[in-house]
Amino acid sequence: MLTFTALGPTTVRLQHPEGGLVVFPTTKGKSEDLQLREKPDDEPAKGTVSWPGEYDIKGVAIRGIGHDEGAIVSYAVNVDGTRCAFLSSPLRDWSDHELELLGDIDVLAIPTGDPKIFQKLVDEIDPRVLIPLTAEGGKQAECLKISGAQGVEAVKEYKIKGGLPTEGREVVLLEVKK
Repeated sequence: MLTFTALGPTTVRLQHPEGGLVVFPTTKGKSEDLQLREKPDDEPAKGTVSWPGEYDIKGVAIRGIGHDEGAIVSYAVNVDGTRCAFLSSPLRDWSDHELELLGDIDVLAIPTGDPKIFQKLVDEIDPRVLIPLTAEGGKQAECLKISGAQGVEAVKEYKIKGGLPTEGREVVLLEVKK
């Protein structure tokens, strides 16, 4: 079972059978959680991934995809048979090569930002589950309308137990922990 929880506007914790993963943390998380940072660190702490490349840690296959010559990193994560993508903020257009590196995605966590880029990326990636994240400075209301999330109640956590939605796209709003 996978459990997604929002720890901040663009910070997501993914609990999986082998442990925890915190994506784009603003502070240090639990020491046992693997952290995926959006900016490369010359001397990353143990249990931290911050560079583009491929990693296999604790049963989790991770692909860091660099933008702006590697200054910002987004991630594709394959865990427990589900492929998740976490796009860094601010949103930017993705090249065909970057989209190819991302691959087929089941769950997409994407910051709200420029509505045109938001819609273009959601259409190109075409996930089964969409998790819009409330990036600062983003046009959240417009992005939520585009994604079909208007009127959707925010939840404390989202769980994938047996499988993904078989038809259409599920939109999930995560309530930010305080």
